[in-house]
Amino acid sequence: MKALLIRELRLALRSGGGAGLGLAFFLIVVILVPFGVGPDPKILAQIAPGTLWIGALLACLLSLDRLFQTDSEDGTLDILALSPLPLEMLVAVKAFAHWLTTGLPLVIAAPVLAITLSLPTETYIWLIASLALGTPALSFIGAAGAAITVGVRRGGLLLSLLVLPLYIPTLIFGAKAAALASGGGDPMPALMLVAGLSLFTVALTPFAAAAALRSHLG
Repeated sequence: MKALLIRELRLALRSGGGAGLGLAFFLIVVILVPFGVGPDPKILAQIAPGTLWIGALLACLLSLDRLFQTDSEDGTLDILALSPLPLEMLVAVKAFAHWLTTGLPLVIAAPVLAITLSLPTETYIWLIASLALGTPALSFIGAAGAAITVGVRRGGLLLSLLVLPLYIPTLIFGAKAAALASGGGDPMPALMLVAGLSLFTVALTPFAAAAALRSHLG
């Protein structure tokens, strides 16, 4: 497991499709929003939680199609399937590596980018908490979608169509937690729902993705 995790981290960083590409996309989305809606701080603060969450969600999608596709094309996936490591654990390690190289940098960068959207500083801790608890669900759901579409030519669009509807609950409650904190409400109920969704996703999706991989490998 450790060797596989190190391999995935190295491949993600070398290919340029991990932290760098996700952060660049996240930065572009957040910077473009004030140009589109205007510089009014009140309006920007109101839409900031949803904007940051949508940016993080779309950034997580960028590298999902390569999660299993490259290994399938060069035969590495067949070798990994023959190893003592169960396919469920293989999926979990790959999804965790995806979160480390894509989701975690977004969590770290979000408070800095929130400055451009005039988000109140007292909301930053809740924004970080919601993203930290919610982005693992994005990576694990994406891993299941990537396993289903592995072997499909140009499966990136199909992957997006599969996982985007499943991202909606996490997006709603994650953005709601930050929005409630910004408006003076209690963000804990929404935050607990985000945590519950992530725990449910982390527990379930490796088995669904492993079943899809077994079907692909025959």
